[in-house]
Amino acid sequence: MAEWRRQGLKFAVLPTMGALHEGHLRLVSAALHRADRVIVTLFVNPKQFNSQADLAAYPRTEHEDAAKLAPLGAHILYAPDGAEMYPQGFATTVSVSGVSEGLCGAYRPGHFDGVATVVTKLFLQTGADLAFFGEKDFQQLHVVRRLARDLDIPIEIVACPTVREEDGLAMSSRNTRLSPSQRQAAPKLAAILLDAVARIAGGSPVDATIDEARSAMAAAGYARIEYLELRAEEDLAPMHRFDRPARLLVAAWLGETRLIDNVGIPAGQGVIRPAAA
Repeated sequence: MAEWRRQGLKFAVLPTMGALHEGHLRLVSAALHRADRVIVTLFVNPKQFNSQADLAAYPRTEHEDAAKLAPLGAHILYAPDGAEMYPQGFATTVSVSGVSEGLCGAYRPGHFDGVATVVTKLFLQTGADLAFFGEKDFQQLHVVRRLARDLDIPIEIVACPTVREEDGLAMSSRNTRLSPSQRQAAPKLAAILLDAVARIAGGSPVDATIDEARSAMAAAGYARIEYLELRAEEDLAPMHRFDRPARLLVAAWLGETRLIDNVGIPAGQGVIRPAAA
């Protein structure tokens, strides 16, 4: 990478935890359009898991991931182990307040500290000019933008739209945990979100619309709804009235699988409809 810098090349980094799917590959393609060199990182970060069982169950598919990346032309797959990322005596945590609070931050204590710490290390290790993240993890995107800004890390954070299956389900490494019947029910989450944001954009009261969407989710099999909230696009401030660009964000459980999603509403322009894969 030092040689790339000497040559004046621009390079990008894509932090991942592996188990790559089409959404990740779209990020690689987007990075290749903006940068001369692309680094994909693969590290299942223990610091962002709240449950040891969840950490143990997370898919580890390094060889398959490398095979998926090869045809795309990514230049480096960086897959450090735990000792390399967190050597003995490691004692530093990067914590971002404000945008990390509420939503996933309320249900996964410490999660965003883990994200912020590992992402900061990866930015500094690679020295990349650009970093690419998907909008599906919208709160994470805000956390990463804030830490880069606050710590004066000279990197541009590039957000890419959520990639979806043909039936609307947001792509996620966790989707492989769904049973066949759950997989059939899963796309109802995006459909309910789209219906709710269309109604909010059309003038329906925010809180009443969200209550009705919660009932629809429960009827669709989502027995545990952690949150379904309208937040400001710019800073994630809670919104009970639609008067500026916003996102409707959700986290809910289908069986033992936690799914997250969000849909944007730009004020005065209608709903940002998710594109199919």
